Amino acid sequence: MARQIKTGQKVKTIYISFIAFFLGYYVYSQDTILPLWPADAVPNRIESHEEETLEKGAIQRISYVQYPQIEVYLPSEANSTGRAMLIFPGGGYQILAYDWEGSDIAKFLNSKGIAGIVVKYRLPISKSLKNNQFVPLQDAQRAMRLVRYMAKTWNIDDKKIGIIGFSAGGHLASTLGTHFDDEVYKDVDGADLLSSRPDFMALVYPVISFSASSAHSGSKKALLGDEPDSESITYFSNELQVTENTPPTILFHAADDKTVPPENSLLFFQALNQKGVPAELHIYPEGGHGFSLATKNRSLSRWTQHLHEWMLQF
Repeated sequence: MARQIKTGQKVKTIYISFIAFFLGYYVYSQDTILPLWPADAVPNRIESHEEETLEKGAIQRISYVQYPQIEVYLPSEANSTGRAMLIFPGGGYQILAYDWEGSDIAKFLNSKGIAGIVVKYRLPISKSLKNNQFVPLQDAQRAMRLVRYMAKTWNIDDKKIGIIGFSAGGHLASTLGTHFDDEVYKDVDGADLLSSRPDFMALVYPVISFSASSAHSGSKKALLGDEPDSESITYFSNELQVTENTPPTILFHAADDKTVPPENSLLFFQALNQKGVPAELHIYPEGGHGFSLATKNRSLSRWTQHLHEWMLQF
């Protein structure tokens, strides 16, 4: 049975109307950053002195996200295929590797005529949250519904919107892919009347299971705490949550990944097969964990080509 969280916000229709009007000027002139929620209706948020931080270096790391958002990268209208992917960067549910597994991926997708939408989701270790373990899923569901609502404005086919997640972002993506029908927040506006089910799903070195021996302890602790109950462990072990309605999925992993063992992808692939869900799995001999586009590894870098070819069926 689905677990439900009630938040009690009032329905706000003006918010979406304003967004649609505002974005009309920016559809193809620049990238768009859009808040996921009205500022006064962010579910499960509590006031604190915590502030979002950005650490700049070889990889941009964002911590303590306070107000989640999507950053929309669109290809030119002439190159657009109508497809889109929401992108969930990884970081163990403690940080977001925002460019490495976010905006860089969006730019790659743009080169193939695909809209790339980076989701800056809230992290469960934040002191600004209550019912922390459901907050990333709230943001993921909302992001999918908002993109679907704005699809026409962004020249996107609302039946060709997929998701891609990396590491812990892969866990969040697979959580959305298996829990898209769960009511985890109250409707805020018209966007929430739409489905949050992805049309297809790509998982790259994903965290999947919290019940198996291959569980990534860091992500599990960050999301569920030090002593999670068995119900929470089962609910967020996504290989146990696959149904016939789980979206078609492609998975990528390296055999020598010591951080998130490839058994995570294998478990999910097997569960998809058992339910008759179309699935494809690529395990590369080497590459370790967190390889992003793998631009310095000729063999491993082919994963992006395989992804694009697989997406052509949708």
